[in-house]
Amino acid sequence: MSDPMSAGTLVDALKDEGLTVVEVREWRTHNRNHKGPWGQVHGVMIHHTVTTGSAETVRLCYDGHASLPGPLCHGVITKDGRVHLVGNGRANHAGLGDDEVLRAVIAERRLPHDNEANTDGNRHFYGFECENRGDGEDPWPKAQLEAIEKAAAAICRHYGWNERSVIGHLEWQPGKVDPRGFDMDTMRQRIAERLK
Repeated sequence: MSDPMSAGTLVDALKDEGLTVVEVREWRTHNRNHKGPWGQVHGVMIHHTVTTGSAETVRLCYDGHASLPGPLCHGVITKDGRVHLVGNGRANHAGLGDDEVLRAVIAERRLPHDNEANTDGNRHFYGFECENRGDGEDPWPKAQLEAIEKAAAAICRHYGWNERSVIGHLEWQPGKVDPRGFDMDTMRQRIAERLK
């Protein structure tokens, strides 16, 4: 069983992995805990934002929008490789996904194909939204991909998880395509190398 990290512990874990961390507004107390539980936590989920511009992306992920209140993740990874922390606790990022995928994440084994949406992912996953239009053409700079690798590895290192605890939104919920533009298996290989 894995309890969520405190805000301070999360900051330290990310910085210890070599990341530049930006603490946004009142992120330490910004969450959706009144809508459901946060934890036990079992993994890390990677998304793309379908946005352009770092400042607007961070604002959107902190505030959310009319149909989906913020925070929309725990951290926003901008194209320059910085991690902007926008939420601490339950966040609106994962939605409902496949219980068999969750069981595979917990067991740290190869993921099955996601074919149902019956399990609350917001409860169990740290979420990182990554600034990208998600059209398959918007580039993923080297600094950003490295920051995704480091952020996921930082959380895995804290809990003693391996790279199979890191998934893309497209591997969790049928119909999702994010992150588009890089391969999650390749990213997991990078995370595994870093964790060595």
